[in-house]
Amino acid sequence: MTNPQTAAYDPLARLLHWLVFLLLAVQFGVAWTMPDVGRDTRPEGLIAWHLSIGTLILLVIVLRLLWRLSNPAPPPPATVPPWLQSLSHLVHFLLYAILLLLPLMGWGNASSRGWDVTLFGVLPLPRLLAQGSHFGHALGDIHGVTATILLIVSGVHVLAALYHQFIVKDRTLARMLPLPGKAD
Repeated sequence: MTNPQTAAYDPLARLLHWLVFLLLAVQFGVAWTMPDVGRDTRPEGLIAWHLSIGTLILLVIVLRLLWRLSNPAPPPPATVPPWLQSLSHLVHFLLYAILLLLPLMGWGNASSRGWDVTLFGVLPLPRLLAQGSHFGHALGDIHGVTATILLIVSGVHVLAALYHQFIVKDRTLARMLPLPGKAD
């Protein structure tokens, strides 16, 4: 019988968690190596990859949110104090919000530049904003700042998981590990 205080996330939640992690790792690698986006930049090469990966992240995070709404997270270990649970909820809320907003900002910025956004050249997406939209152009700058905020919030998330694993030793990290049965 599974102890509810150490119950693992279900397999799909784990898969989606680690898929988002991998996609973000690739996305940040592409973002740091792609050319700067300027007035005459074309959505080719790494920029096209960045747009496609961002679209995929958006699709996966929407799926993850829908799954999470219908399949709540298992309760935290009893040793986690209420204030830490509240902080955890805040960090998770920020992660979900940023992971939704960041690709939408990029999509809006691409639309304002007149770029077509597709999922790896296969699934075209409609324009979110009119070409030449001042708001859409501003979203490009906000997108960059928000990406930095995502790195910081993700770092807090990782540090918290490591804190639970190596200091508190309450099996919180084991609940999300991709290997089944590690927290059961």
